[in-house]
Amino acid sequence: MPSETPPIVLTFGLSDPTGGSGVQADLMTLASMGCHGVTVLTGYTVRDSANCDEVTGLDPEVVATQARMLLEDMPIAAFKVGAATRAEVVSAIAEVVADYDDIPLILAPDFTLDDEHVLAADDLREAIADLLAPQTTLLVADHATLLALAQPDGDAEAPSLDAAISHLLSQGCEYILSTQTGTHRLVNTLFSEDGQLREDMWDRGPHRIMGLTDTLGAAIAALLANGQDPAEAVREAQEYLYQATLNAYRPGMGAYLPDRFFWARGSEDETPVASGKDASPGEARH
Repeated sequence: MPSETPPIVLTFGLSDPTGGSGVQADLMTLASMGCHGVTVLTGYTVRDSANCDEVTGLDPEVVATQARMLLEDMPIAAFKVGAATRAEVVSAIAEVVADYDDIPLILAPDFTLDDEHVLAADDLREAIADLLAPQTTLLVADHATLLALAQPDGDAEAPSLDAAISHLLSQGCEYILSTQTGTHRLVNTLFSEDGQLREDMWDRGPHRIMGLTDTLGAAIAALLANGQDPAEAVREAQEYLYQATLNAYRPGMGAYLPDRFFWARGSEDETPVASGKDASPGEARH
């Protein structure tokens, strides 16, 4: 008898030839977590592990056509949306996923590849904020991205982080995982309209690691596709990311990459995430 098909996750994003981020990283994460990943490119990069020399976006109609072909062929269990290069591409994606509003959507936008290639034009931010965020089950973003999405045109005074989160939730986004990486610790905080649900933190490693947001977003998408609720998916995805970064390796002369198949390499290190705090009193150890 044929084997049962694993949950299928459709990921939209840039092609990264290093495998450090983008759809290549998503595919590895999804496979590692028991899902079959299918991809729709929003564009492609010319880069190595140290530098990005070129970013080229794809035609929005091509993006939409590829997505619809996959959706008409396979039962998709979750969407993950990463970096896009143009507002028109975001609009095309939003139109497609709107026809499948029962499928969970993980949004993990990336507005900058490095200091030279910024994917943060006002119209791109506005399209994500207006068209995709309201359809999102769970948004994974750092503080700067949350502020940019809450005030995409940049004309008015920037909101506080709390106000930005409240605004995005009020627009329809169900959950927000706010990530903070600017200190010696990594701190991720999960919010919903009920307030803060949990906070997880662990020590930041000494190396620059590519693809953290993509890996975390794809891991959450995989767990939702496997039937977990969002809060539990966030907890387990962070444990996965922690272990992947603990075992990070450096394949080239630039950044380190998470070892997304750490469990297959015989590592005996089971060091957990440093701590996690739920909204209820007490502290959970993972």
